[in-house]
Amino acid sequence: MGSSLSSRRRRKGFPFLLTFSALCIAAASGLLVYDLVVFSRREQQLPAGVTVAGISVGHLSERDAVARWERAYAEPILMLYTDRIGEHPIQLHPDQVGWRISSEPMLARALASAVEGGGFWRRFLDFMLGIELTVPQDIPLVADYQDNALEAFLRDVAARYDDPPGKATFDLETLRVYPGASGYALDIASAMTSVDATLRSADQRSVRLPVSDLGNGRLDLGSLEELIINYLDNQGFIYDGLSTVASIYILDLATGEEINILGDVAYSAASTIKVPIIIEYFRRLDREPTAGEAWLIANSLLCSNNSSSNLLMEIIGGGDIFTGLRSVSNTIQAVGGGNSYITAPFFLGVEGQALGSITAPATTPNEAFDTEPDPFNQTTAKDLGTIFSLVYDCAHYDSGLALALPQGQITQQECRQILEVTSANDLERLLQGGIPPDVRISHKNGWIFDTVGDAGVVYSPNGRHYVISVFLWEQTEFQDYEKLWPLVEEISRAAWNFFNPERALLQPRTDLPPSAIECEGNYLPPNAEAVDLDDINSWKRNR
Repeated sequence: MGSSLSSRRRRKGFPFLLTFSALCIAAASGLLVYDLVVFSRREQQLPAGVTVAGISVGHLSERDAVARWERAYAEPILMLYTDRIGEHPIQLHPDQVGWRISSEPMLARALASAVEGGGFWRRFLDFMLGIELTVPQDIPLVADYQDNALEAFLRDVAARYDDPPGKATFDLETLRVYPGASGYALDIASAMTSVDATLRSADQRSVRLPVSDLGNGRLDLGSLEELIINYLDNQGFIYDGLSTVASIYILDLATGEEINILGDVAYSAASTIKVPIIIEYFRRLDREPTAGEAWLIANSLLCSNNSSSNLLMEIIGGGDIFTGLRSVSNTIQAVGGGNSYITAPFFLGVEGQALGSITAPATTPNEAFDTEPDPFNQTTAKDLGTIFSLVYDCAHYDSGLALALPQGQITQQECRQILEVTSANDLERLLQGGIPPDVRISHKNGWIFDTVGDAGVVYSPNGRHYVISVFLWEQTEFQDYEKLWPLVEEISRAAWNFFNPERALLQPRTDLPPSAIECEGNYLPPNAEAVDLDDINSWKRNR
């Protein structure tokens, strides 16, 4: 019995299995606690794959992540301004434009991305199994700055580096105007967009600023005006002098820009007034001109035949030339020639001519200059240029003169006929002598002992048509044609070169006759039957 009891006591020895189990459970519990601690610390880091504003912040603490992206976006950006000299690097620190990053909402969204991996225990299980949570998500940048500060910065850059086009220059020998050096300027609006994108990029911290090429200095008519004045001074002809006066009116028919050098000074109109006479004749006519009337028109405009002009004014006045004179002057005034009129017939020097005059209308020419104009027949460079521009617009667009007069009083066809007839005015001097011989010019000239004038429309082959009206006066008893006429021709050449640089006349023409070509037998049709107002030179082809 004793041995049996001893045997039972030995069998009840130390509980190894229980102890081992307890130790395993304790170890497992400890490991679990450890892993929970490690996992909890890991949970305080941003998941792998998360980027904020393009910056990888996976496995970083909140503090480190914020520091990383704020540091990246605090770096200055490099702006490159490129001009003809080269590249100019310009640094812009974000705080110069009030750059501010809103880190709180960005961080909150980054932390919230961890929830996409499931609940806490699911994420813990993945951790225990060695499965790393990867959340491929980019949190967009939330930042702002002061637009006006950036614009002010860019305007300062533009003020330092922009270079406007150079001023146009001219050559008194060739009578050409040349554009200045090309210019360039920062495109502020486009630069604002480009710099904004660079400020908001973590890895592209440089930008090439958009610089616009402004091209060469614009050749406006002011450059031509300066050339003409300097040319006259160089020739010793003072355009605004006491004993010499020059008036030049030039109108760009494409743009409406004009030169007006003393365009309101009154001059003796001489034969230039015959253009308004023909306008008034057509205004009174309600049918096609007869062959005899067409002959009077051609003879008046081409040969400046005074008797033909007087007869036309007599027809206008219903047999009374003084009524015709009043009608012509009233129409000139009505269409914009406020300083132009004719109040007496052209003097013919023949026995029996009815002399006399009507009262001149009120005018307001430039009183600072006195060219001793004919008291019965006056105009200005601008008035005559304006009349030609109105006829041009009427002929080509059915506007201009057709609108300046009551509807239907003058037709587009009649305006075309005026320009057609005056295009045959081939005296080969004055305005015509300053352009190539093959170029069409519809013009009317006139001169007396102290005054020379010419005005018309030049049809440039390149389409840049223009009106030019030039009057010169020199106090003298006998006009020096060898002095004044070349001045008109060179002014005409300067205008031609401006509007037609591709066909510039670099030197004065050497093929001009010593004086004006005689009209009869050269460019006046030989008889009334040969006059075609729609094709004035047809008689030359048919002979």
